[in-house]
Formats: sequence, structure tokens, C-alpha cells
Amino acid sequence: DKVIQKIIAIALERIDGLLTVDGGFFSNVAGKLVNTDNETAGIETEVGKKQVAVDMSIVVEYGKDSEDIFKQMKEIISEEVANMTHLDVIEVNVNVTDIKSKEEFEQDQVTVQDKVTDAAKATGEFASEQTDKAKHAASKGTEKVKENNEPRVQ
Repeated sequence: DKVIQKIIAIALERIDGLLTVDGGFFSNVAGKLVNTDNETAGIETEVGKKQVAVDMSIVVEYGKDSEDIFKQMKEIISEEVANMTHLDVIEVNVNVTDIKSKEEFEQDQVTVQDKVTDAAKATGEFASEQTDKAKHAASKGTEKVKENNEPRVQ
């Protein structure tokens, strides 16, 4: 099943207007928390000895023809699975769960992990600046102490 799912996932990358395969609540939550490369999330397959049935939910780009996207999906999935496994795709069931603009979709792809990484980087830069300031202040203080330790009279 995983091999068929991966074939489908890679084939779907070529379809204009298909933003993502929706992996369901838990997969979507995991995707929001950390950067994952689980490209097969949301692609369900039933594989027999000669046939394959596919179910998935998708997010379509706003302004694109969802019926045309479905036809392309069905054609590409059937073609790629047959070429690579000699199995016949008898069913492709697709549910459109959302429609988003490309910009909205890209904004939604920023994960908590990305936000934490950005915050840590900013904090590290701030700490480095403060350390440099402290070093500079300490060296000034050392110079003053040296000046004050010299005898006033000869």
C-alpha cells in the first residue's frame, strides 16, 4: 500500500491547482507542529491482486476548476500506477475539503517549529549583541581601574 501511495503522491505533484492532499485532523496537526515530509498522508488505498481503489481529500486552489483537477488526478493516478505496478485503478474517490488562494495556503504552511526556530535565532542574535556590549563595558572598567591604581605621587 505504501508504495502505491507514494507513486500517487509523486504523480499528484504535477497537477496545477491541487494545493495538497488533506491528511485528516491528526496529520494536519502534526504538520502544523513540525516540518514533516510525509507525502503519503491523506492518500488511502485498497490494493488487491489486480486492482487498486484510491480515496483522498484535497485542497484546491481558488479560481481553479475542481472538476478538471479531478479528471487530471484520475488520469495521472491510473497511468502511473499501471505503468509502475501493472495494477488497474478501478476507483478514485476525491473529496474537496477546502479551497484556498496560493498565498493563504503558503501562509498556513508555516509550522510552530518554524516559528520557534525563528524566535531562537532572534534570541541568539540579541544575546550575542548584549554579550558584546558587556565585554566592551568590562574593558572600559578595567582601563579605569588601571588608571586609578597608578601612584599619584612619585
